Amino acid sequence: MAEPRDSAADVQPRPDPDEKLVRVFDSEQESEALVVKGLLESEGIDADMTSLAAIQEMFPGVGGTVILVREEDAEAARRVIAEFKRSPSVEVPDDEPDSSEEPPQKA
Repeated sequence: MAEPRDSAADVQPRPDPDEKLVRVFDSEQESEALVVKGLLESEGIDADMTSLAAIQEMFPGVGGTVILVREEDAEAARRVIAEFKRSPSVEVPDDEPDSSEEPPQKA
């Protein structure tokens, strides 16, 4: 006979609506915000992504996406984001042609 399951343990905890959330990142590119959100969550920081879309017919180019975290996690989140921004990007080694260069012409 199966033991009864505690349904409260199976439900994900909901954020407290009275919790103070702080903006730690914003971008006009949703894809960039998704990367940052994933980075924060991989570090154990709960993050919420909110769209700031405006009516484009009235405000073209206005909008974007923000990342919000709990007030007590804001400092750690900003530190993680700053470290990520400082990390070196992938560079093409000198012996490999740059993809922006045109290939040499054959004679």
